[in-house]
Amino acid sequence: MALESTALMPRDRVCLGAQPADKESAIRQAAQLLIAAGCIDPAYAASMSKREAVANTFLGHGVAIPHGLGEDRHLVRRNGIAVLQVPAGVEWNPGQTAHLIVAIAAQSDEHITILRRLTRLIQNHSRLVTLFVTDDAGAIVDALTTDGADPVPTTDVHDLPERLDWTVPYPAGLHARPASRWVETARSFGARIQVRAGQQVADAKNLVSLLQLGLRVGDAVVISAEGRDAGSALLRLKAVINGLTAQEIADAEAAARRAAVPVQGWTPPEGPAAIAGIGASPGVAIGVVHRLTAVEAPVPDHPVPLTEGGEQLHEALSATRLQLKAVADDTARRLGAADAAIFKAQAELLNDTDLITLACQLMVEGHGVAWSWHQAVERMAGKLSALGNAVLAGRAADLRDVGRRVLAQIDPTLHGGDAHRALPANCILVASDLSPSDTATLDPQRVVGLATAVGGPTSHTAILARTLGLPALVAGGAALLDVAEGVEAIIDGHSGRLYLNPSMADLASAREYIEQQRVARAREAEQRSLPAQTRDGHRIDIGANINLPEQAALALSQGAEGVGLMRTEFLFLERGSTPSEDEQYQTYTAMAAALGGRPLIIRALDIGGDKQVAHLDLPREDNPFLGVRGARLLLRRADLLEPQLRALYRAARDGAALSIMFPMITSVPEIITLRQICERIRVALAAPVVPVGIMIEVPAAAIQADALARHADFFSIGTNDLTQYVLAIDRQNPELAAEADSLHPAVLRLIRMTVDGAARHQRWVGVCGGLAGDPFGAMLLAGLGVQELSMTPRDIAAVKARLRSVDQSALRDLAERALSADTAADVRALEPSA
Repeated sequence: MALESTALMPRDRVCLGAQPADKESAIRQAAQLLIAAGCIDPAYAASMSKREAVANTFLGHGVAIPHGLGEDRHLVRRNGIAVLQVPAGVEWNPGQTAHLIVAIAAQSDEHITILRRLTRLIQNHSRLVTLFVTDDAGAIVDALTTDGADPVPTTDVHDLPERLDWTVPYPAGLHARPASRWVETARSFGARIQVRAGQQVADAKNLVSLLQLGLRVGDAVVISAEGRDAGSALLRLKAVINGLTAQEIADAEAAARRAAVPVQGWTPPEGPAAIAGIGASPGVAIGVVHRLTAVEAPVPDHPVPLTEGGEQLHEALSATRLQLKAVADDTARRLGAADAAIFKAQAELLNDTDLITLACQLMVEGHGVAWSWHQAVERMAGKLSALGNAVLAGRAADLRDVGRRVLAQIDPTLHGGDAHRALPANCILVASDLSPSDTATLDPQRVVGLATAVGGPTSHTAILARTLGLPALVAGGAALLDVAEGVEAIIDGHSGRLYLNPSMADLASAREYIEQQRVARAREAEQRSLPAQTRDGHRIDIGANINLPEQAALALSQGAEGVGLMRTEFLFLERGSTPSEDEQYQTYTAMAAALGGRPLIIRALDIGGDKQVAHLDLPREDNPFLGVRGARLLLRRADLLEPQLRALYRAARDGAALSIMFPMITSVPEIITLRQICERIRVALAAPVVPVGIMIEVPAAAIQADALARHADFFSIGTNDLTQYVLAIDRQNPELAAEADSLHPAVLRLIRMTVDGAARHQRWVGVCGGLAGDPFGAMLLAGLGVQELSMTPRDIAAVKARLRSVDQSALRDLAERALSADTAADVRALEPSA
């Protein structure tokens, strides 16, 4: 039992005393336990919720067994169970109250064993009830990972008069969904119906009884019945049972197809010992393991007057909130909303009144600000860690990390990071977890890969690794921390594996793979200065999305032909006060000078929605994405709009080749008014006429593109926001972020509508959203008629290479097929015509 319990369901996968608000919350919390343990891909959580729409996972007697759809089994990384104990109960369905939510991750039919144990447990009512309220996680682990004595075979094992022989064809065996259909059908008849497997007999009208048989594919059973309608009952049940076969096989085949999709990783020829986690950042690297241990500097206790200490803490918290806001905003644009969510969650921890109150109480007792804050953080983090819950332990890690940020604001000498100062060369960094603060001092010249015991694909490590281009795996488990210092290893960030002590053949194979990847990247890099011109001569302009003048050199070195989006909000986000007109003017002229006359599109201040600036004193809105943001804010705040426009026109007057672009335009009157303001300021400054364009970010703008094109010189489509508004999905919501897919046909149709509307007035259309930086997305956009693409500099070489490899005619055909697709998944499955 010990080996199985630690592998299948260790104690930290049991959450005691949970209080979910409802069924959906319970499923989400249970799924998070599996995600944190590295058992499932985060997308499997949504599959668990979807299953509830097609099958009731309530076993009865207070036990529910949420698990994902069969077709999504490829999202299971490794087998495991997680349990949410809800002493007060949560309504599962009307009249059904669940106290134990047993979330199951199973790659094939391993869950049959789990179900058998559960059904036996259900029959032991007194033991089950004690598990509902126990404060011993081990008791629950033992109950679900120990096989009790087999039930005494039914004494009456003869078959009933009407019978049929059947062999289980379901690839996943008889699990809850098909079994519930059997029960539903059997209960519609008065006849007694039983299912016999060997010497065990189950009542076909009892789900628990059926599941206790533990039927697997290939098992032979006898289904028999007696009673007035026995014959018709068996005929109907046979039809239902066989009818389910096609769906079960289809689900299994779909899962197999998805699992068989080749991972673009590396396969070792001799299969060295490996620690499996979740791939977090692609690539393969060879190095020596270096285990990172936390280095905590002592926090001095220097008492100060309470009023002074309170003010210090307040300023430190405010500065940290702004810092995290800037980090989250920048991460969302570079890596996506799901990756940025961790920083937003950290910022929310700073609003914890209990935490702040505790720090203040310690100051009242006569302690210093830094010491009091550190103690408050450690005490609360310690309580979270002690609960034995992986999810809450992750929150404790977040709390400690954000606490270190605040400490650094209180006392800059407490910045931490000493653990990274003596990293060995060519090392694979192994740690329990890495925080954003940890990453600040990493030397990418010495670190070749990252591996953590906990975390997920959107963890701190994943964010860092993708940013730095380092192979990484997360959720490697406790075994990862036992790897000896200095061991040679190969890390594969595609498959999420760390191969230990590889053979000479494995090393040679890995080096060959690394070299192939290097050659491919080098080929793209060598050609990144070439235009993005298709084989039949159609050219697409390529720009970069950057924030500051010092980023221009990197963008140009990566192949950018100009800047398609300069985000001026970072001038406001990364400081505690509003930049003056002169400060903005200096930044714009510096950017233009760095580009040497190349195109420069500067977006006017885009604040609101996910970008809030404390020092602007904006009113709080219940739904800022649908509130006063972008152009709506600029038209209401002349104190923000006019200094920026004066700075822009002054730069243009002094030779800067720039264009002005306004965000979040929803109507013709908005652009007319903004252009009138621009013209008034331009004339007053005797500045030259510059192009004035708009962002297409909402459906209203795309639908009315032909009308807007009469008043705008160009369009730039922000696919991130456009997707959010078209699909009614908040892209900051980590649960829905995966569904906010810019390749959704509805989004693509609005892009086509925008292109067509612009063409009627000879206006050009660009895209500066995330889709532009995806090579496949870039092909689709070019096929839809988009003329300019602007992206993160690191994406430029790959996008240019892909566009140069095809004909424009093939891209147009690809776009037409995408517009006719039903789903984003269907679009992703498309390939360009030959």
